[in-house]
Amino acid sequence: MPMEKTFSPAEAEARISKLWIDRKVGAAGANAKPAAEAFSIMIPPPNVTGSLHMGHAFNNTLQDILIRWHRMQGHDTLWQVGTDHAGIATQMVTERDMALHQEPSRREMGREKFLSRVWQQKVKSRGTIIGQLQRLGASCDWDREAFTMSGAPGAPAGEDGNFHDAVIKVFVDMYNKGLIYRGKRLVNWDPHFETAISDLEVENIEVAGHMWHFKYILADKQTYEYIEKDEDGNVTLRETRNYISIATTRPETMLGDGAVAVHPSDARYQSIIGKMVHLPLCDRLIPIIADEYPDPTFGSGAVKITGAHDFNDYQVAKRNNLPMYRLMDTRAQMRADGAPYADAVKRAREIAAGSPTDENEVDALNLVPEKYRGMDRFDARKAVVADINALGLCVSTLHSEIDPETGSEHLTREPFVEAKKIMQPFGDRSKVVIEPMLTDQWFVDTAKIVGPALDAVRSGATKIIPESGEKTYFHWLENIEPWCISRQLWWGHQIPVWYGPRKIGAGGVVSLDLSDPVAFCAPTFREASSLALAYYRGDSGNDVDARNFEQFYQGDIEEVSTYDEAKQKLANETCPPMLYRDPDVLDTWFSSGLWPIGTLGWPEQTPELQKYFPTSTLITGADIIFFWVARMMMMQLAVVDEVPFKTVYLHGLVRDAKGKKMSKSLGNVIDPLEIIDEFGADALRFSNAAMASLGGVLKLDTARIAGYRNFGTKLWNACRFAEMNGVWEGHATQTTPLKATATANRWIIGETARALSEVNAALKDYRFDNAADALYKFVWGKVCDWYVEFAKPLFDGPDAPETRAVMAWVLDQSMILLHPMMPFITEDLWGTTGTRAKLLVHTNWPTYGSDLINAEAASEMTFVTTLIEEIRSARAQVHVPVGLKCDLVATELSPAARTAWGNNEALIKRMARIDGFSEGAAPKGSIIVAVEGASFAIPLAGLIDIAEEKARLTKTMDKLAKEIGGLKGRLNNPNFAASAPEDVVMEARSNLEAREDEAAKLQAALKRLAELG
Repeated sequence: MPMEKTFSPAEAEARISKLWIDRKVGAAGANAKPAAEAFSIMIPPPNVTGSLHMGHAFNNTLQDILIRWHRMQGHDTLWQVGTDHAGIATQMVTERDMALHQEPSRREMGREKFLSRVWQQKVKSRGTIIGQLQRLGASCDWDREAFTMSGAPGAPAGEDGNFHDAVIKVFVDMYNKGLIYRGKRLVNWDPHFETAISDLEVENIEVAGHMWHFKYILADKQTYEYIEKDEDGNVTLRETRNYISIATTRPETMLGDGAVAVHPSDARYQSIIGKMVHLPLCDRLIPIIADEYPDPTFGSGAVKITGAHDFNDYQVAKRNNLPMYRLMDTRAQMRADGAPYADAVKRAREIAAGSPTDENEVDALNLVPEKYRGMDRFDARKAVVADINALGLCVSTLHSEIDPETGSEHLTREPFVEAKKIMQPFGDRSKVVIEPMLTDQWFVDTAKIVGPALDAVRSGATKIIPESGEKTYFHWLENIEPWCISRQLWWGHQIPVWYGPRKIGAGGVVSLDLSDPVAFCAPTFREASSLALAYYRGDSGNDVDARNFEQFYQGDIEEVSTYDEAKQKLANETCPPMLYRDPDVLDTWFSSGLWPIGTLGWPEQTPELQKYFPTSTLITGADIIFFWVARMMMMQLAVVDEVPFKTVYLHGLVRDAKGKKMSKSLGNVIDPLEIIDEFGADALRFSNAAMASLGGVLKLDTARIAGYRNFGTKLWNACRFAEMNGVWEGHATQTTPLKATATANRWIIGETARALSEVNAALKDYRFDNAADALYKFVWGKVCDWYVEFAKPLFDGPDAPETRAVMAWVLDQSMILLHPMMPFITEDLWGTTGTRAKLLVHTNWPTYGSDLINAEAASEMTFVTTLIEEIRSARAQVHVPVGLKCDLVATELSPAARTAWGNNEALIKRMARIDGFSEGAAPKGSIIVAVEGASFAIPLAGLIDIAEEKARLTKTMDKLAKEIGGLKGRLNNPNFAASAPEDVVMEARSNLEAREDEAAKLQAALKRLAELG
């Protein structure tokens, strides 16, 4: 059946993708040779409710290239596919869908019914991202698709698996080893979703804000001499003050201040360190302390410390043992719970005076004055500012105003409020302002498990590419903080901890107290209840008389839903024992941190675990080296004492053609599915590979993608040319080429071997860009351009049979070498150009070596191709019309060059548009072309107007010189480099490079014209 005139991606990709899926070409071990080396990659699991974006397309292209390359080499490959349950994202998508269909809210539904609804959403959404990956050409093992919530309680049929069991087992084991604990720490709190979130889920955005300046009055009517000096030590201000000035962008948080801090070296405040100030609006005193945190050169140099609502203040509060009072509830409204304000502030004064306390009591104290309780935080901000102004406690400035009628000057004092840009944290999904919040959370004590993860990279057990990634990795792990792993959501792995009342009392008099419950950590409620019974019956060795509990505990342990229900039941002394479960779920990074072993069946010692773990390579974005890569390293080493992967390839963010970050607001987001629709998956994949330079900026240009679509078309047309010349008649796959005699055939065979060597070396070093460049130059330049032209005269002579066989082999090799990057068009060509034993995806990767390179043929054809290119370039530089033929005069010819010319004269003349040829001196008005062993002159008399051409080039050069000068001026300006956005600087550098390259070419052309006289 004859080939179609053109390749249709839309038709072919759907057909071939179905073929691959039906044939299970990506199954673990497919095409593996006996006793083959294993090669495995774990896909970074996309959100189950997500869709393909450019980051996915880029990342998965690189993974697929490696997998296809290793699979074709006969390695035992596994590309493990799967999705992440994505706690916040999936819960958000589900609740939006529920609202759209006017369903009850999740709180109205209750937890169990809501989780059932989320599972429905998961099943509905799951196919989207998987189908899109298949459109990209990903050759995963689709039958092994994993999910980070498989096997969880309530999972519907078809969602079986043991990932949930693995996650719970790890939590329990780490808890029992003292590696997981519950405590109060400051976290990023999302008031919309009412949960803690990770740093990765926070977007810091510059917004218009304000800085308010307030006075905190010294206690007991004290004063001090306040002195300001300039850089030379001269006094610029001296006055007696009874206050210290602070500045804040969040006035509402001052209600929870624990101190005012100044730098110990700040001479202005030395005399008042240790003294107390009145906290405005709050009827309590707080100390002035010395700490290294405040910057004496910024503002007043004094900083209010609100440990429960600011990450820097939190550290100061910890260092100085300050109480940290939480002001807001889970919705970021000012707290309305707890005792009346008068009672709370009385207790706060006692604590400030040294009364013993603990963090739980401090957290329970609501120090929000009655007026502000229940207010939204931003409404409270306005009220606080207004009330402080009313009290005259704002720092003010003198404002002058001229009466237009009388011309007299009126002076008034107005509050000093600075309008300034501030960096504000927003939830990346909720889009609301994130509140730093002191809350009870579960943490991994990372300091206890970080050592092996550092050692693994230092020893080379795991290699990070590029090396700059290692520095980032080390910096983060060497300064690691405890990892918050709890989330206040319903969708996720619920923390396997149950709580019951604590036994208190002595001397045989025992009671139960739920205010400080006892935790029982176990994989299931049944196992937790066994631990609880041991505790309550005294089996744990507690000296409390167990017999006193018989009146409480007559039956089995009962599970109740909430703390409130447990508290209510405890009031009834005849109730049976009861436990309530921790309502929080685990951060998705905790479960995805177990992805390498969890997807392979751990804790069961499955054959896949034995074969494919540790995995070979991880390809992921550099932006999640902290959140995922480092945590997988720590978790796998802590759980199975083995690194999860041997190599980590980190890539940057995919940007637009100008290097700008893609964003909806800029309107430069590129949808990979739209690209596939327009240009085909192969063009997008090849573009991804071509831009994958180590550590480079990933700039995706649709013009470049269009060029790579043309590249595919070029190969298709070369195969059609071969078909028209009988190349595919009776053709079957040949592993090695026949012994060729024609120079062009010997040359192209050697070039094929050279290309194979370059591609292998590049992919081995993860230089996808170098592999793409080598393939482009070989397939387009050597095969489709040069060899197709060289073959035309050979098809008409005695070397025709040999040339057909060589061309068939070379085009086969082109398909094979290109397949990992452009799988669809190559698989389609493979199936239509000959008799094949296997699909191309399973065809063996070539193993031939440099012995196929014929030095004599390579030298001769290099002379031919270089000469043709030089003649074409020279003609183009001086604008010789393409259709005109020129004469050529050989002014110098070495014996080898003479032989090469004699063997290929007709070919050179045709391809370089040469008419007559002679040997001798260069005629006047000629341009000179030099190649190795030879020199030629091209007479231009009568072909171009030299004076006019010089004038044109000079004018263009002058314009370019101005542009180059302007760009250099900007780039050499330190202010531009320091203040301009990164993408603007990069664009300027790119423009300068392009113009300098263009100027160099024009200069060469002018030089040629100058030689003409």
